[in-house]
Amino acid sequence: MRTRTSLYGLLAGLLLLGAGLLPAATATAADNGTWGVFPTPAAGAAMTDRAYFFHQGAAGSTVQDSATILNSSDKELTFQVFATDAMNTPAGGAFALLPVETEPKDVGAWIGLPPETATTVTVPAKGRKDIPFTVKVPADATPGDHVGGIVALNTAVEGVQQEGKVQVGVKRSVGARLYFRVPGPVTAGLSVEDVKVSRSAPLLPWVGDARATISYALVNRGNVVVEPRVTVTAEGLFGREVLNRPARELRLVLLPGQRIELTEPWPDAPQSDWVTVTVAAGAAAYPELASESATDFAAVPWPAAGAALVLAGAAIALWMLRRRRRAAGEQPETSPDLARTH
Repeated sequence: MRTRTSLYGLLAGLLLLGAGLLPAATATAADNGTWGVFPTPAAGAAMTDRAYFFHQGAAGSTVQDSATILNSSDKELTFQVFATDAMNTPAGGAFALLPVETEPKDVGAWIGLPPETATTVTVPAKGRKDIPFTVKVPADATPGDHVGGIVALNTAVEGVQQEGKVQVGVKRSVGARLYFRVPGPVTAGLSVEDVKVSRSAPLLPWVGDARATISYALVNRGNVVVEPRVTVTAEGLFGREVLNRPARELRLVLLPGQRIELTEPWPDAPQSDWVTVTVAAGAAAYPELASESATDFAAVPWPAAGAALVLAGAAIALWMLRRRRRAAGEQPETSPDLARTH
C-alpha cells in the first residue's frame, strides 16, 4: 500500500491495506512482499497462526500482546510505528487505517506502544522486531466492536509524484488490524439507503444493449462489525422479472457507524419498461438482520420517442394547415332572396 507525503515530511491520505477487501475470517497477515506486520508468533514458532489481533476486555481492563515487523528484504529498513483507528473508505468500503497525522479517538488511542517507538524502529535485513503493546480499555468504553490497527510506515521516500503544483514523495506502509470487543449489549444493524439507477441506451432502440448502473449505500447502524451479503432484483410492468442477482457476500467488513457507497453494473437493462429495482442486505452471522430499499425508473428509448413526437407534431401541423386552407376555399354562397331590395 502507498501513502503520500510532501518533501518536507507531511503525510496525506489513507493507508489502504492490500487485504482490505477480504473479510476478517479469511484474511491473511498484512504483508507487501518486502515487510509485514502481524501478531507475534508463540515462543519457538516461526510464524503466527493469527491473521490479525482479536481481543476482548471489559471497560477498565488492560490487555497485553505483541506485534512483529518482519523485514524480508536484503537491506535494513527503518519504520515509524504507530497505532490508529480503522474506517471503511466511503466509495467501495475497503478497510483502511487512518494516517499517522490523524489522532485516533477510539481503540487506536487505547493502545500503548513501548517508548522506543516514539521515534523510529530499525529492523535488520531478513530480520524481525517484536513490539509489545498494551490495550487499556477506558472505564467509559461503550460495548461492541472497536477496530483499529498497528502500522509500520517506511521512513524512506520511494519516489516523487507531481500533484498539481506540489511535489509529493511516496512512502509505503503496512498495518495489522486489531479487533477489540467490549462486552455488553451488542446490536447488529444494517441499512440499505439511497438506491438510484442511472442508464444509457443506444440512439436507435434495440440495435444495441441498454446499460445501467445501480448505486446504493450501506450503513452499519449497530455496534458490531458485519459482513454484508446483498441481493439485487428488478421487476418490470405487471411484475415481470427483469433482474435477479441472488444473495452474495461482498467480501468486505463494514465497521460500526460507517456508511459506504456501492454500485452494481447492469449491462443488459430494459429499453422500454417501468422498472422497480430493489436492493436487500443481510449478514450470514446475523440471520435476523435484514434491510431493503427500492426505487423506480422509466426505461424509455428517448431518442426514438423524441423522433416519434417530432413526426407526430409535424403530422398534426400539416393536418391543421390543410384544414385551414380547405375552410378558406369553401366560401358560403349568397342567397338570391336575401340579395333583393325591399
